[in-house]
Amino acid sequence: PTLAAVPQRGAPAPAVEFRNVWFAYEGEQWVLRDCSFTLAPGERVALVGPTGEGKTTIARIMIRAYDVARGRVLVDGVDVREWDLQTLRRHVGLVPQEVFLFSGTVEDNLRLAGNGAVDRPAIERALEAANAERFVAALPRGLREELRERGVNLSQGQRQLLAIARAIIYNPRVLALDEATSSIDPESEAQVRVGLARLLEGRTSLVIAHRLSTIQRADRILVLHRGEIREAGGHAELLALGGLYSRLYELQFGLGRS
Repeated sequence: PTLAAVPQRGAPAPAVEFRNVWFAYEGEQWVLRDCSFTLAPGERVALVGPTGEGKTTIARIMIRAYDVARGRVLVDGVDVREWDLQTLRRHVGLVPQEVFLFSGTVEDNLRLAGNGAVDRPAIERALEAANAERFVAALPRGLREELRERGVNLSQGQRQLLAIARAIIYNPRVLALDEATSSIDPESEAQVRVGLARLLEGRTSLVIAHRLSTIQRADRILVLHRGEIREAGGHAELLALGGLYSRLYELQFGLGRS
C-alpha cells in the first residue's frame, strides 16, 4: 500500500513493530525467538547486543530482505508482506555496515539513490548535509572522479560519508543504520558523526550501535540477547539496572559504572 492506503486509527500506529517474530536462516538454528519491539514515529532507538545475535538480521527484515518464519513485522500498521516491495524500500531505508559502491563516478553512485532522477544541485545539497562536500571537492575530478568496485580507492570514512549522502537523497521516513565497526582516523570519525546526526534528525531510526556517542544520544536502547529483546530503556536507567546492558557497556568501553 501507499501511505494513503494505511487504515485510519484512533491513535497513530508505531512506525515499525516486530510482533512475536521468529527467524532462522535455512538449515540453521533460530536467530530471533519471539522477538517483539516497537519504534514510535520520530523515535531514535539504539540496538545493542553481542556479536552474532541477529542485530543486522533485524535491520534487513525491516526492508523485507528476508521474510519471517512466525510473527509479523508491521510498518505504519501494515504487514510488510502487504506492501509493494519498491514502495516499502522507499519508505524504510537501510544503510549497511559495509557500504556498497559500484565502479563509476561519485555522481553516478549518488544518482543511484534517486533512480537517476536527481539533479546536480540536489546531489550537492546532500553532500553538504552529509558533511562530505570538502572531501569530494578535493578529489582530482570532484563528482566525476571514477571509483573502483566497492570504492576501494576511497578510505573507510569517505565511503561512509558517501553512504550518508546517498541516504539523504533517498530520504526515507524510517531508517535502519548498521554502524561500521571498522576503525577510521579521528578526523574522518568527527566528519561521519556530524553527517550521521544530520541524517538521523527527525527520522524514525533503528541504529545498530557501536559508537558510545550514538548510544548515549538514543531516545531508547534495546538489548538483544539470544534472539530476544531482554532489556529496554535509557542509558542511565539500563546502567543502574546492572544487567546485560551494563555488562556489555563495561566490556566494550571499559569505563565501569559512573
